[in-house]
Order: sequence, then C-alpha cells, then structure tokens
Amino acid sequence: MNKYESLYIITPELEAEDTKAVVEKFSGIIAANGGTVESVEEWGLKRLAYPIDYKTDGYYVLVNFEAAPELPRELERNFKNDEKILRFLVVRKEA
Repeated sequence: MNKYESLYIITPELEAEDTKAVVEKFSGIIAANGGTVESVEEWGLKRLAYPIDYKTDGYYVLVNFEAAPELPRELERNFKNDEKILRFLVVRKEA
C-alpha cells in the first residue's frame, strides 16, 4: 500500500449540499476500491490563478489516502468523467 495525496477543484456554482456530496463521492470511491482515507481537508472557495471554463473561483479539497498502486488511475478516471471537477492532481507521497 502506498500513500497518496489528491487535490481537486470543484466548480463553484454548486450548493453546499452538492459540494459535500462530491467530496463524499470521491472519498467513497477510494474506500470502495480498498483504500483508506487518512484525512480530507476542505480548503473552501478560493480564487483561481487563471480562469478555467470562464470560472474565476473554485472549491479546493485535499485528500490524503493510502491505497494499492492501481487506485490512482481509477480515481483519475472518475475525476475526468465528473463535470463538477475543474482540475485534479493525484501524487504519490514519499515514504
């Protein structure tokens, strides 16, 4: 099992309940594929460095988790398929 860190930006137009649902969805994907979520830090609404799809703000979420080497690819696939995600990054942390 490796340690990973994922940062993703959710579109700012969502209601608070919908934003929470997106955060829970991706934490659930990690758990469903045999990973363990260590921490979820919701940084909240922040200004983007440059506009993405004509949006200047985004809701930032940082997730630290432990998983098998196959899980990041599955997680990235789900990020790409979700229209509520503006940008994402999954990196492996050094031991």
